[in-house]
Amino acid sequence: MSTDAHGRPGAGSAKSRERPLLSDVPALSHAERARTLLASTSTGTLCTLAREPAGFPYGSLVTFGLAEGEPVFLVSELAEHTRNLREDGRASLLVAESRAGDPLALGRVTLLGQCAPATEGQVESARDAYLARHPGAAQYAGFSDFSFWRLAVSAVRYIGGYGRMSWIELDAWRSALPDPIAPEAAAILAHMNEDHADALPLYCRAFSPLNDILQVCMTGIDRLGFEMSVTTPSGTQTLRLPFSAPIADKTDARKALVALLKEARARLGVSPS
Repeated sequence: MSTDAHGRPGAGSAKSRERPLLSDVPALSHAERARTLLASTSTGTLCTLAREPAGFPYGSLVTFGLAEGEPVFLVSELAEHTRNLREDGRASLLVAESRAGDPLALGRVTLLGQCAPATEGQVESARDAYLARHPGAAQYAGFSDFSFWRLAVSAVRYIGGYGRMSWIELDAWRSALPDPIAPEAAAILAHMNEDHADALPLYCRAFSPLNDILQVCMTGIDRLGFEMSVTTPSGTQTLRLPFSAPIADKTDARKALVALLKEARARLGVSPS
């Protein structure tokens, strides 16, 4: 279970503040959500401690790869953040989701730790991880004033929007995998909201207490289920519904959504149009 917004793991933190409309609905862990976000994003803000004026946080836009759950960078000795790191290796990397909507309702992850040049045993994996995302940087990788650095992660903070946040246990972070549906999620959501909008109120009415529905939009989908933003006369709520079994790709998603629609129609006594 993900921890509450304001406590570090092991420090007496309470359960997450998330309160879905339906309880006990399977959902991705915060570690899985965070790893999914980093898998789909290759730029972030690297924060180092400035040399002058000394001690102030200094933010740089950087590109990164991910090797065994740790960010790797290809940096120039001329860069200010490299000079900062040469004096003090403490750093953090902020990676944020970028899409339309309220930016504070979107996901972001902050990784904290010591940043240092990749060791002899780490250079190959750092190179592979970085160039897999940024193949155009291969021409710089052999320059004498460029080198691979790695952030040894010691703490992970995840925020998935309002009320969805926690400090992630490091073991959970290292073992988590990106959600397999993430690369297809945007296309699936667009398809459902544009071409099958009539199915969404049926899901709500059949599988939740909601009836007087003014508007509904599918806002998220992952291997375990999907989420909808549902507006009723009393306000807007988030409804998450589970799949009967985890899905792995868009074909599985289509089958699962069609099966749920058939079940919804049967429960409501609605014939297919």
